[in-house]
Amino acid sequence: MLRAKAMGVRTWLVIVLAAIGSFVLPTDSSAQTIKDGGWKVETHRAAGNVVERGGAKDEQGELLAVGDVLSVQLPGEAAFNRDFSIDNKGQISLPEVGQLKVGGLKLAEAQRLIKERLSAAFRDLDQLRLLLKERRVLVEVGGFVKKPGLMNLPAGSGVQSAISEAGGLAPGAQMDRLQLRRDGKVTVFDYKRYLEDGDPSLVPELRSLDRLFVPSSPVTGNVHVEFDGRTLAQAGDGGEERASIKVFGEVNTPATYSFRPGATIVDMLLRSGGVTRFASVEQIRLLSAEKPTIFNLQAYLDSGDQTLLPPLKPGATIFVPKQLEEIRRSASTVYVMGEVAKPGAFETKQDASFIDILANAGGPTRFAETRQIRIIRSGGSVEAFDLVAFTEGKGRTPPLVGPGDAIFLPEKVENNEPSWLKVPPGRAIHVMGAVNKPGRYEWSDEMSLFDLLAQAGGPKERADISHIEIMRNGEDRARAQRFDLAGFLKGGGSLSTIPKLKAGYLIMVPELPQDPADNKAQWTRLAADRSIYIMGAVGRPGRYAFNSSLSFLDILAAADGPSEKADLRNIRISHRGRGHARVTSLNLARYFATGDDSVLPRVRIGDVIFIPDRNKEWLDDAKETTVRLLGAVAKPGRYRFTDDMTLLDLLAEGGGTSPSALLTHVVVVNMGIESRSTTFDLITFAKTADRTMLPVLRAGDTVFVPEGAHHEVRQTLSFLKDVTSILSGATGIWTGLTTTTTVTTTKGAGQ
Repeated sequence: MLRAKAMGVRTWLVIVLAAIGSFVLPTDSSAQTIKDGGWKVETHRAAGNVVERGGAKDEQGELLAVGDVLSVQLPGEAAFNRDFSIDNKGQISLPEVGQLKVGGLKLAEAQRLIKERLSAAFRDLDQLRLLLKERRVLVEVGGFVKKPGLMNLPAGSGVQSAISEAGGLAPGAQMDRLQLRRDGKVTVFDYKRYLEDGDPSLVPELRSLDRLFVPSSPVTGNVHVEFDGRTLAQAGDGGEERASIKVFGEVNTPATYSFRPGATIVDMLLRSGGVTRFASVEQIRLLSAEKPTIFNLQAYLDSGDQTLLPPLKPGATIFVPKQLEEIRRSASTVYVMGEVAKPGAFETKQDASFIDILANAGGPTRFAETRQIRIIRSGGSVEAFDLVAFTEGKGRTPPLVGPGDAIFLPEKVENNEPSWLKVPPGRAIHVMGAVNKPGRYEWSDEMSLFDLLAQAGGPKERADISHIEIMRNGEDRARAQRFDLAGFLKGGGSLSTIPKLKAGYLIMVPELPQDPADNKAQWTRLAADRSIYIMGAVGRPGRYAFNSSLSFLDILAAADGPSEKADLRNIRISHRGRGHARVTSLNLARYFATGDDSVLPRVRIGDVIFIPDRNKEWLDDAKETTVRLLGAVAKPGRYRFTDDMTLLDLLAEGGGTSPSALLTHVVVVNMGIESRSTTFDLITFAKTADRTMLPVLRAGDTVFVPEGAHHEVRQTLSFLKDVTSILSGATGIWTGLTTTTTVTTTKGAGQ
């Protein structure tokens, strides 16, 4: 009761103050009073705007937005005498109520909602007033700024205010590519141009919940480092890669620079710090999308002719080459070349000697062949001079060198290998082929083949040590001997089997061929008498090195195995070089099913392995190995047949019978010595499962599955045949009776 009375007194006090305030308002302004369910909001329209008692300017009827600051006045309640900001979710937090969403509502609608929610905890809310104290915007600023985050800015703040609130731009920020992200859309604008021109239309207006992103410049790279202004200025200001101008060569600050409309090549050279003293200003190259252009900066500076300036387009490249040294030539020039410390052209005097000129060139280097110095005369003749012999007092005096002559000191030839002439042929043996150090080696009779191979550094990784060849020098001809070192190392054996070597022999270690799929030239180097052939449906068909220690599975694995379409049941092996042709058939699928090694054939060098394709032409199979499936089946045709198959396997491979098939009259035609036909009732077999009912089926037979319509036609034809037979019999009887009657009548007449 006391609280209600206090509220009533405060209500009258507020009414009196409001009445006094209405007289204080200027008379030239139009006052407006809004009454809505106990609400009383007095506004003042001035210059087209609504001025609330709280002091914030707002267009009439504008909705509350994120960041706005509201003031709730409720006399007698100190908890409400403060400001309430609308958060990024459009909510304010009120005592006794909690979170209340007012974003997107008008001020009057928000006041009505607050009153409705507070009515559960307070009474006499007639004096409740809601004021819009201040308009503010919440903008998230990120990227290359010093203090990224959510910025609470006054209403009307622009991009520059948001960046300033975020601590300003960080070094390396790309000012011409700033992004404003709003409602899933990205707006890119040139902030640097705004700073140059001051035109506010160049930057977008900010609203609450906008995201302002400042990207990094491409010159900063992918590694984070601390930048300073000097470093970034030297790296250029190019942002858009396709539109930037690249300047390099003999300039003080080569970098990538942004393109500006109206800029010339001289402007870009000035932005890059100007040319260096080594620049060839007459040969500056401008590369654009069309064709390279030569720009003569010297001629432009001398004449000032603007027509000499080539047009500059976005994405162009400017290259300032280095000025090349001019060829020095005069009436007193001599040239020193080759292995000297300072080769070049030198001005000589009449009394300058050969030693003086050589000393001016820094003298010979340690690589110079001073015994083979050449003096090339201006007339074209060449004179040799041995400086070592001269220093030893054994040679002639240095030659005179005149203008136009050239002194050439060749490079010394280094050869650390002992000369082969030191070992006479009677004590030398030759090692060639796939060894690490092929060459000519001194031989002793107590040495063996292993000693020689070790002296040559051993075989290489791809050496074919199974076929080492030894050429024996005889009296009039050489004889070849082959040695299987791989087999000896693997299985051992008697030392007597190792070939005996003598001086003058030649040892050849062949090299295994490269993969035939990669290098046919290397593949053909493999001798035919060391090869085996595999063709057909394998991963890599070709010719492969083979020896007696390998098996059929080894060569099949070397060819990357059978392909997916390989017919493993009909592999053929052609055995060659044995006096007569012989072909072996292999059912590799049976080996995989049983693991019986006796199924695998023995292959030798020169044999040919052929793996056919399952999808081969049907004519490739002999009729004696197939069974014909005809009639009402899904896939009629010829099928390969083996002795372990039955009629049911054949029907299953043919895709089964069709719905119209007459299963009680399946016909099997045996084409053996005595051809005969058998009828099989598949329906009865399916009911009884009596395997004795299955007809005998062999390769070369024919199976016919009739259709129901064929049976009906056959029955009709059989019926017609029977009717025809009956009619023919009746006709015969009638003819006989007629003949008898005629004869009887004739006889009676004669009598």
